[in-house]
Amino acid sequence: MDSQFVAKVLLVDDEEEFSGLMSQRLETRGLKVVTVLSGEEAVKKVVDQSFDVAVVDLAMPGIGGIETLKRMKAERPDIEVIMLTGQATVKSGIEAMKHGASDFLEKPVDLNVLMEKIWTTKRERMRVLEQKSAEEMKNILKSKSW
Repeated sequence: MDSQFVAKVLLVDDEEEFSGLMSQRLETRGLKVVTVLSGEEAVKKVVDQSFDVAVVDLAMPGIGGIETLKRMKAERPDIEVIMLTGQATVKSGIEAMKHGASDFLEKPVDLNVLMEKIWTTKRERMRVLEQKSAEEMKNILKSKSW
C-alpha cells in the first residue's frame, strides 16, 4: 500500500490491555500503530518519529493527556491529536481543543468512529502540509532571478 494512504498512529494510553487490543484492531484495518503507556514516552516518540495522528488518553499517571498534548504540539506542531477519555467533561474537552486537539472521543470508543476521525485528521494534515509546501515553493520561485 502506498505510504500516502497509510496513517501512522501513536496510541498513548496507560491501560496496557486496552492499548494492546486497540493497537491490534487498528492494525487489522491497515494502520501503522506505535503504542506507548505514558505521556513521557509519547513526547519522546514524537521527537524521534513522525506520526500523522496521536490518539491520547486524557487521564494518565505522570503527565496527563492535556500536558502530553501540549508537549507533543511544542515538539511537532503539525501532529494531529485525538483525545480519548473514560470520564468526559465539557470542560476537559474544551481545554483539549484549546491546546490543539483535533477531536475528543469518549471510551469505550466505537472503532468505526475512531477510524473515521483518524482518516479525516490525516487528510486535514496532508492538506495543511501540501498548502505549506506550495507556499514555500512559491517563495523560493519568487526569490530566484531566472
